[in-house]
Amino acid sequence: MDANRHGKRAPQLVQRWERQENRFILYCAETVLEISVISPEILRFRFAPEGRFDADFSYAIDPAFKPDPQVRAFMTSVGDEYQLETDQIRCVINRTLHCSMYNKAGVLISQDERGFYWQTHEEYGGNVVFCSKKISEQENFFGLGDKPDRSNLRGLRLENWGSDMYGFERTTDPLYKNIPFFYGLHHSLAYGIFFDNTFRTRFDFGYERGDVCTFWAKGGEMNYYFIYGPELLNVAERYVHLTGRPELPPLWALGYHQSRWSYYPESAVQQLAAEFRTRRIPCDSIHLDIDHMDGFRCFTWDKERFPDPRRMIAELLADGFKAVTILDPGIKIDRNYAIHQEALEKGLFCRRADGPLMQGDAWPGACHFPDFTDPRAREWWAEKVEEYASAGIRGIWNDMNEPSLMERRTFPNDTRHNYDGHRCSHRKAHNVYGMQMARATHAGLKKTIFPRRPFSLTRTGYAGMQRYAATWTGDNLSTWGHLWMANIQCQRMSISGLAFVGSDIGGFIGDCSGELLTRWTQLAVLHPFFRNHSSGDHAGQEPWTFGMPYTAAIKKAIELRYQLLPYIYTAFWRHTSSGTPMILPLVFHDQHDPETYYRMEEFSLGFDLVSCPIAAPGAKGRFMYLPKGKWYNYFTRECVEGGKEFWAEAALDTFPLWVRAGCILPHYPVMQYVGESEIEVLDMHVFYSTGPYTSQLYEDAGDYYDHEQGNFMVRSFTLRSDGKSADIQQLKSGRFNSEYGKFRFLLHGFPFVPATGEADGEKFRIKKLNGNGTTTPTVKQPQVYVFETDKNFDELHIEAAAELV
Repeated sequence: MDANRHGKRAPQLVQRWERQENRFILYCAETVLEISVISPEILRFRFAPEGRFDADFSYAIDPAFKPDPQVRAFMTSVGDEYQLETDQIRCVINRTLHCSMYNKAGVLISQDERGFYWQTHEEYGGNVVFCSKKISEQENFFGLGDKPDRSNLRGLRLENWGSDMYGFERTTDPLYKNIPFFYGLHHSLAYGIFFDNTFRTRFDFGYERGDVCTFWAKGGEMNYYFIYGPELLNVAERYVHLTGRPELPPLWALGYHQSRWSYYPESAVQQLAAEFRTRRIPCDSIHLDIDHMDGFRCFTWDKERFPDPRRMIAELLADGFKAVTILDPGIKIDRNYAIHQEALEKGLFCRRADGPLMQGDAWPGACHFPDFTDPRAREWWAEKVEEYASAGIRGIWNDMNEPSLMERRTFPNDTRHNYDGHRCSHRKAHNVYGMQMARATHAGLKKTIFPRRPFSLTRTGYAGMQRYAATWTGDNLSTWGHLWMANIQCQRMSISGLAFVGSDIGGFIGDCSGELLTRWTQLAVLHPFFRNHSSGDHAGQEPWTFGMPYTAAIKKAIELRYQLLPYIYTAFWRHTSSGTPMILPLVFHDQHDPETYYRMEEFSLGFDLVSCPIAAPGAKGRFMYLPKGKWYNYFTRECVEGGKEFWAEAALDTFPLWVRAGCILPHYPVMQYVGESEIEVLDMHVFYSTGPYTSQLYEDAGDYYDHEQGNFMVRSFTLRSDGKSADIQQLKSGRFNSEYGKFRFLLHGFPFVPATGEADGEKFRIKKLNGNGTTTPTVKQPQVYVFETDKNFDELHIEAAAELV
């Protein structure tokens, strides 16, 4: 092996193997492959070129995650092969450590091409580690987090090295976040590969050789998890189970956020808040960017611009606005700045290889930077957050934490990091630095505002970052092309474990237009993080900036967001419970339909709302595709059959939004902020289907942690119909008692005229009500039927008028 030390090398023949609990270890002359059985569907592969493994440590894997101790697995030697089997998959390893994965039916899922190989890194030592696999005929690839190019990755080569890319374009790579996880799909079978390596990683999906997929890292270990589906949703949920699920956010954090670089002084913030309330445009949060600080010093306030932050924040809160402020990692070098001096004395800043403190220019000028991979630095930062947020701050936004510098993109490679006791250079720590900052921020904020729930936001991170913060797509442009990219990025990040995701609505850089802001706001109605953010270098883009008709259309979209909050909150609960992505590309609805493999712009929030943004100026509609089945236009109640492309009209104040037939869609009344007034009756819109189809509604207090002790309610509604009558069954789980006492059911698309009903034996009459409140239906707005029941009913029966049966 020494003779070829400078070239790419491969393992020699397997000499023996052994089992240690659920780890199966194959030994070659100098190399070792360890395969751990995590669950019946997940295998972990660790390959050591020199025959020894590094300490087994990962920032990505959820500390609460534990491999299944009861999983059944066994290995047998058959000829020149070794066969490792679980109840779901079979891994066949040949004597040169080439691995082939099969399901229980014997269908090939994934097969090594060259398999494991490596090359000495001449400059830094250690190895560049590779793994290559054959690409199956018609195989498609998805995922990989923060990438703005097309959804299907086949034919692309991409990289993970968190980078501040101001004004990025569609082909820009890498970007801010580092999620080394992707899906493969062929013959309607799905699998995932999570390459848990924090060095600079690259992925080639048939770019260099059309039939080969290769992933590699510039250091560290070849350490990956193979996750079998067979459904894409199965893979997504197992990946999130592995890397961790977020806490439920406070309900207000799913409302509308208004931000700008920057709103100052205090009078400007007050005027902004008053404008929202005067115009009756809902808003729950105002973000304060770096200009709220004293000379951009973290944990400070500019006393001239904001003489009494605590009072201002309290006044905002009294009017329903939660304050979210920004923190960057750079700590200004200033002997009179107590934060800097304290961190310096405690030895919490990063250092270069030969000992000097790592210094770089950021917004305050020359800065030192805490080593967030050091537990002591995280604890100190959390304490500072706790003191800072005690002024009433409800959310904190971490920026510039790739980490990003002014004079160069990031820290020099020789910067040293603690890495939780596994000391290393910046080459290994770079991709996790921002995630560990978010971790410390989240810990401090949570402690400060407990028993309320915190809201944390970060621009960058690594796999598992979802445990600590929401995220967004970064410094985008005010262009139609970036509206398109925001759609793709949010879909991709959602299926990569980052549920709480959004974009800067209207674009951060450049001058937006009224039409672009309207269409972008409509797109973002179905993005979990819903924030309008722009740069102070350009014109403003608050909802009223461009006047009529845009203000009215944007207001209508924001009001719709508030009406849909119970549905969105339920989708978030489903993610925290089972790992189900909130935003779903069409292929996740039907991976057996090849038409969905390259449909990029259509997406759903949850399973029951599908949209496709208007992404061109002057457009009054667009062609789009819906999953198979029947779907209702949300605005007109028109019913169409999915599984084919069709034209969807969309005047300026509407957008293509479709509701699955059979869905029971909950609606809040429009409020100016979450909790503005008590909800007395909850509207439940029923979209006809013969069914059966089940919808869910999750409820809790919308804040605090009582739900973790069982104070929540999950309501499941199943709709069935024979075309002449209909039944709705409700199953309830939990003990939370919501403030409203009744449901108001609104029936859409029923093929018969609903006249009477019965709820648990109690009869009632059903009334006519058009969608706009009148009693006369129109071609564009068919007849709606309405009735009220007690919220805790078990069985509902709906009958047609006797003379029409």
